[in-house]
Amino acid sequence: MARLKQLVSLLPPRRRFSSLRSTIPRFRSSTLARRPHAAPAGPRWFCSEDISDLRERILLLSESPSEVSKEDKESLRSSVHTLAEELLALPDGQGLEASLGSGCFPDLLRRPPAGFASLELLSALKWHPLLALQVFDWRKKLACEIPVLAEEYSKAISLAGRAHNVTLATKLFCDAIAAGINETCIYNGLLSSCMYNGQTIRAMFVFEDMKKDTKCKPTIVTYNILLSLFSRSMLMDHLEKVLKAIEDSELPYTINTYNTVIAAYVTAWRWDKMEKIYQSMLEGPIKPDVTTLFLMLRGYAHSRNFEKMEQIYDQVKEIANSQHVSVLRTMICAYAKSSQPNRIKKVEALMKLIPEDGYRAWLNVLLIRMYAQEGLIEVMERFISEAFQQQTIVSTRGVMRSILTGYFKNNAVDRLAEFLKKAESAGWRLCRSLYHCKMVMYGQQNRLGEMHGVLDEMENFRFNRTRKTFLILYKAYANTGRRSEAESIFGMMWKHGLGNSNDSLVT
Repeated sequence: MARLKQLVSLLPPRRRFSSLRSTIPRFRSSTLARRPHAAPAGPRWFCSEDISDLRERILLLSESPSEVSKEDKESLRSSVHTLAEELLALPDGQGLEASLGSGCFPDLLRRPPAGFASLELLSALKWHPLLALQVFDWRKKLACEIPVLAEEYSKAISLAGRAHNVTLATKLFCDAIAAGINETCIYNGLLSSCMYNGQTIRAMFVFEDMKKDTKCKPTIVTYNILLSLFSRSMLMDHLEKVLKAIEDSELPYTINTYNTVIAAYVTAWRWDKMEKIYQSMLEGPIKPDVTTLFLMLRGYAHSRNFEKMEQIYDQVKEIANSQHVSVLRTMICAYAKSSQPNRIKKVEALMKLIPEDGYRAWLNVLLIRMYAQEGLIEVMERFISEAFQQQTIVSTRGVMRSILTGYFKNNAVDRLAEFLKKAESAGWRLCRSLYHCKMVMYGQQNRLGEMHGVLDEMENFRFNRTRKTFLILYKAYANTGRRSEAESIFGMMWKHGLGNSNDSLVT
């Protein structure tokens, strides 16, 4: 009982995180790249991250694989998913007990392999964790007739974490321990719950408690959860300590181990380590899967390694174009921020694959800037109009300056004036450079009256006149041969405290 009370409290959150530094040994960052690949020794324990290993575990708990045919399992899975659809169709979960107690669910639970139906149902409802937890609560009522397996408790604990209810997850964990269900997967479920809620300190104390339990031993699934936790928290030093712990325990890496670490390095922008791990996969027995390739595609896009990015894209093009629009946006972003001579062509090819309803404000602004830099103001204005329609507000001075540069290159002062009116109304970030550019262009076209009108616009938006403002006026008058008016500008500069002894030398 003392142990259960300790687990319920799970330590106060105010404990200093620095005390965790000694929980996992320190090690060099290159460990993963030089890790020998050992063949898996037996089944891994269940975790919400490793559903593919779950079914093999269930078979070992009851029948041998030969006793349950593939057809029987598929039939059972189909029945479970039919029940899941029925439960999801219930209004706010009303009538849940009637649906489960109708005889269908108990019959499914009795069918071999043991626990398969329950776990399949919980997995089918994982995106509705509150409903899944109601199902598990009802499932426990049959425990006397059909014992609840450790994997079922583990899944329920993890689902409580998905529902952001760590208190419930802890209670389910203690219920399992009290019922004599004391296995590694129970700890893994509680670690997953902490991971989903970013409770790093609590997870580390659960991990330490697991290591003290003589009946349990951390598995690669346990370490994968910790890797995911530290990856999400951007605690790279602790992530690498976990990798050292895996090496010391001589556990074989799984594809989840590699993918989690690669994802962490991509997020942390550690391109050299990302590449080293990927190369170790190519050379080892565990080859990259689709998830790995998409992670590397993002990594190469963010690091502007276009050659390798395009190589990976060629491998996953069909899936990316139809199912992973976010990756296409990442590639567009990479091209738009680059200085490649053919970036427009590549961006437009990818933009054709983006759905019409796939508007993203950040991407729209990025494209505005790219086309402005290229001086393609017709296309630029099309994206500007879309931004106005979507009520997107540009607050970056660099983007605004790129826009005015695009207009200036095309000597399109009327278009600039029209854009400036709309930008003022839409609340976009204004800057003095916009008005100065407008004045310069009016002066070049000898439209001096309109040029003076810009001064009033600046005053309306509280942009004070600077020395540069008066020099623009001076050059406009001087270039049109109106010397007396040009000289009068110097008086205005002195009046505003902006004159100096070199003004008479300006020509």
